[in-house]
Amino acid sequence: MNIAVCPGSFDPVTLGHMDIIRRAAGIFDKVIVVVMSNLSKAAMFSKEERVDFLLRSTAGIENVEVDSYCGLLADYTRLKKATVIVKGLRAMSDFEYEFQMALTNRKLNAETETTFLTTTAEYMYLSSSLVKQVAQLRGDITGFVPDCIINDILKKVELMKGRF
Repeated sequence: MNIAVCPGSFDPVTLGHMDIIRRAAGIFDKVIVVVMSNLSKAAMFSKEERVDFLLRSTAGIENVEVDSYCGLLADYTRLKKATVIVKGLRAMSDFEYEFQMALTNRKLNAETETTFLTTTAEYMYLSSSLVKQVAQLRGDITGFVPDCIINDILKKVELMKGRF
């Protein structure tokens, strides 16, 4: 079985993420979407909320599993017997960072390759940070995130009002 891991912070999951996840699911036998901790980012949503968002957003994709992990991605891929890491690229600026991470992961786990999928043009501008900013400023996030999580994002923004 060809197992791929699609890692990210998914804070929150966007339609750009979903584009990459769906396309990876069409290529690999099994795709594990894993919520990872990013030490350089302060998350708005808890790990549990992000896993829940992904579970609901990927519910119709049969060969997709959702998980979370706190540690090195190279260790996680070894643990899950994954042979591929799938990363989405929006722009050239993404490539530099992702290329560095791919080389590091390869050094830490030579059994796993990194594959890059370029995002569909309609989502090239989209990021979780942008979604959070638009939501915090009371903008419409329809068309940025899966419909099934919009209300959850808006509720969280309302709860956190005054903390931004």
